[in-house]
Amino acid sequence: MDICQDTVIAVTITTESGERKPCVAVDERWKAGDVSVSIQNGKVTIQSPETALSWVRIRWAKEALRGAMYCGDQWERGYGDHHWRILTPERALPWYALVRASEYTYGIGVKTGPHAFCSWFFDAHGVDLLLDVRNGGSGVRLGKRILEACEIVCYNGTKGEAVQQVAQSFARKMCDTPICPDHIVYGSNNWYYAYGVSSHSDILKDTDLLMELTEGIENPPYMVIDSGWQYTGGGYSENPNAALGCQWTKSNKAFPDMAGLASEIAEKGARPGIWMRPMLADPETDPKEWCVPVERIQDMGVRGSFPLTVYDPSHPEALARIQSNIQCIAGWGYELIKHDFSTFDIFGLWGCEANESVTNDGWSFYDRTKTSAEIILDLYRAIREGAGSAVLIGCNTVSHLAAGLVEIQRTGTDTSGLKWEETRKQGVNTLAYRLHQHEAFYQVDADCVGITAHVPWEKNKQWLQLLSESGTPLFVSAAPEAIGEEQRAALKKAYAIASQAQPLAIAQDWCDTSTPSHWVLLNHEVVFDWYDG
Repeated sequence: MDICQDTVIAVTITTESGERKPCVAVDERWKAGDVSVSIQNGKVTIQSPETALSWVRIRWAKEALRGAMYCGDQWERGYGDHHWRILTPERALPWYALVRASEYTYGIGVKTGPHAFCSWFFDAHGVDLLLDVRNGGSGVRLGKRILEACEIVCYNGTKGEAVQQVAQSFARKMCDTPICPDHIVYGSNNWYYAYGVSSHSDILKDTDLLMELTEGIENPPYMVIDSGWQYTGGGYSENPNAALGCQWTKSNKAFPDMAGLASEIAEKGARPGIWMRPMLADPETDPKEWCVPVERIQDMGVRGSFPLTVYDPSHPEALARIQSNIQCIAGWGYELIKHDFSTFDIFGLWGCEANESVTNDGWSFYDRTKTSAEIILDLYRAIREGAGSAVLIGCNTVSHLAAGLVEIQRTGTDTSGLKWEETRKQGVNTLAYRLHQHEAFYQVDADCVGITAHVPWEKNKQWLQLLSESGTPLFVSAAPEAIGEEQRAALKKAYAIASQAQPLAIAQDWCDTSTPSHWVLLNHEVVFDWYDG
């Protein structure tokens, strides 16, 4: 299944106007008008000095393997929708695909950090690589420069090799420069019981509980302050969780001193961490030209309070403001920064709403000369630089573009402190299906254990065990009133395990179900019952 060794049979381009043009092979390049595409040693480069270019489709002739099953990645987070599927020609597989047939597993993808949004399509007679080289929802204007769009990589597993092992080896081949924390990350996050209703004193109480539960552990835990601390401005919202706009160098009345709070958390023995939404601009002070156009949202009625003032990361002054906001938060003393919502805020779609296209047509960034992927990479680099030595967690960040620029990636959408079914569907699914990316791209964060009176403890304690023994970061949102002696004992045990390096878990039945229940944890087989009745 190594298409890198196969001959390309067709290249088609689509211009900004929607015109599709087949390319003709000329001197080892594929040409249509002034557009030229080269595929050499897996590297795809594009020239388009005059034409505003939107899409490039590359096709190889490849008969589908009988009985094959296919598994892909997501543009950003998973939404409980990872699973192996039969051949589905209309289904876009972002970034890469795993294919298993008979006793073999294969990987086909692109290296991390590409300059295009890349997706794969498989049909009965061929394989297509679709490159979204747009600028927002419009064609990119490359001018005289050559776009190094992506590098194709393939991996062939050996006969009988475990699917998980092939996936891990392939992930390592896709990413040349992963970064991971230099210590084990674990701790508390207040979101899944507080849901944004919190205060300076509440966080200190959470820290006291966390330190009690981790007493005697040498590796300090993190106390992560989630949404609810930010200042949204008196003129446009009284709700600290509103999505209309923010000033990130300030906090609201419930959090009067963010630097002081970080210091108090540290004095209690924990590492301070914090959440923020970097793309939200301040409609009271930030110039309108720093923001992406509202026209990227096609149905405002559905969006409700969709953020209207969102920084355009291609604008130099907006990008500098984003970076300075991150620097400010790091300067307060926060050793972990979780940056969230940037994909949704910029493109106007959740990953689960996208197939081959991550945004709606008809809008563009301030800088029309770069692809969306290049602009997002510039954004992540600016955040990385602004954070200094702080650990970064990317949430709702584009997987293949964040690799190498965040130490930890939230690989699934939210678990829940209200509904067990959401944790089962989304948490267990993303842990199983993106576990092979752990320490190959970044560390995998499958989200929190939300311990509240709303979620049955007999289910949550299994989720707590799975996360704490998985070899990935463990975060717990513990409502104080839901912590009895049984929960206390389980949390102490879980934190003690999660505070140290552990072997990576194996989902033994991940090829058979979207919600694996048969796992190997700490080198022992464990079977979970995720269901009621």
